[in-house]
Formats: sequence, C-alpha cells, structure tokens
Amino acid sequence: MNLPPQILSIQSWVAFGHVGNAAAVFPLQRMGFEVAAIHTVQFSNHTGYGAWTGQVFDPSSIGDLLTGIAARGALSGFVAVLSGYMGSAGTIDAVLGAVARVRMLNPHALYCCDPVMGDVGRGVFVRPEIPEAMRLAVAQADILTPNQFELELLTGQSAATLETALGAVKTLRGQMRAGGPCIVLLTSLMREDAPSNTIETLCATDDGAYLISTPLIDLEPPRNGTGDAIAALFLGHYLKSGSAQAALELAVSALYKLLEVTQVAGTREIQLVAVQDEFVQPTHTFVARQVA
Repeated sequence: MNLPPQILSIQSWVAFGHVGNAAAVFPLQRMGFEVAAIHTVQFSNHTGYGAWTGQVFDPSSIGDLLTGIAARGALSGFVAVLSGYMGSAGTIDAVLGAVARVRMLNPHALYCCDPVMGDVGRGVFVRPEIPEAMRLAVAQADILTPNQFELELLTGQSAATLETALGAVKTLRGQMRAGGPCIVLLTSLMREDAPSNTIETLCATDDGAYLISTPLIDLEPPRNGTGDAIAALFLGHYLKSGSAQAALELAVSALYKLLEVTQVAGTREIQLVAVQDEFVQPTHTFVARQVA
C-alpha cells in the first residue's frame, strides 16, 4: 500500500471559521495528502471580526513540535512545507528552521510561502519588521503566492499593467532559492489594462508565464481565508501534476466555485466543506493563456 504524501503546514488556527490552517489543511486532505499542522496562534475566530479570544504561541513551539515529529521518524516523509501569516520575525526564523530540518532529510522537499503582509486598500497590516524579515523567507522559497500589493511591496515595482506585473514577478523570481522551481503565483491581480469586472491570477515559471481570468465576484466585506485556500490548492495540485499551468487552472477554478457558493450562501465564512469535491476536480475549469 502506497502511503499518501505528507505536507507540513505552519500557520494560524481558528476554532470557528476558515483561515490559516483551518483553510489550508482540509483542502489538502481532501486532495489525498497527509497534513501535519503546526499552529502559530489559536484564536476563536479570524481577526476580521474585530474581536476574538485565544493565544499567540511562542515561536519556539514550532521547533519543539517539530522535534516531537522527528522523534516519530516522520520528517523524511514530508514532500513540502507550507507557511502563511507569520506574526513576528521570530516566527519567520522558526519556520525557516523547520524548512531547513525537512530539507536536510529530503532535499527535494518544496517550500511554499504565502508572504502575507497586506492588501490593496488596507496597506500593510503586519508588524513593521515583517516586510524586511519576509525577504529571508522569499530567499528560501520554491513557490511564492503574493497578492498584488505584496508583490509590489517585495519588489518596489508596480504591477498596474500586464507588462509591469510580469516585470515585478521576474524580479521576485530572481530573489528566490536557486535550484528550485522558482514559481510565483500572483493572486488577485487587478490591472489597469484588463477587461472590466474580471480578476486575474498570474503564474510565472521557467517555462513561461500563464494568466487566467475569471469574473469578479463581489464579496463585501471580503472573505478572509481565500488566499490561504488558493496557496494550499496550488501547492497540492502542483505536487500531484508537476505542472504549474495545470495547478493554476485547477486551483483558480476550485477557488472560483468556493467564492460563488459563499456569495450565494451569504455567509461571513468561506464554504470549504460545501465545495469539497471541487478541490479534487472542479466542475468547470478556467483555461490559462500563456503571456510570456
């Protein structure tokens, strides 16, 4: 019997709703992966509500938990490490320590980093030291999943048009770990020269850049956890297919259905359980076009 591949996901956790590990773990499990989840915080709900209860865990807990996992002889089985929101520079250091320990036993393991720092309209919403410290994570990443604001913050370049977005992505790829696939998945791209009422996702690899466009679904207020979900979906589909283009199409198509169902339901939380079959095989697949 072949055992499912294992992924280590280091993110926040909420008891109610779906952000961080609570948005990433279930889609990956539904796709057939075993997921070891290390939580950086444990809150009652995501902070978008304005009030919450719970605890922030010391960054040292990441290393402690990893030591316990290593004692079970499980570290060599991880094929990827996934990280999302990191509340402090110390957390970034601890995550990179975990990546190094996994790679020591499996040099082919991938590190997928969602460099959560801010968004268009909201600006930077992390501690002031995070953007600079995040560059350390970028330098070790094989896959990065920034949104448009985070891409511009990391590169100091505009992504307002397709041409400038491609230039900024090229710059960011140059900052990533040498020898890896160097994949950038640019989410929530709203460029000036795109068709109206659309939103795009751009994926850049050594083989070229691919753009996928979907109708813009008006979710107001925006639903937390969508970035966590698409990072997990893309990583999972890339691990299964080995194709960034296929992973882009499948991840975006599943996310679109997730947002569509969430809008119809009128809920504050994304409807992960309701659309779980979409994570494995979307009922409708949006097709990407090569743009570089």
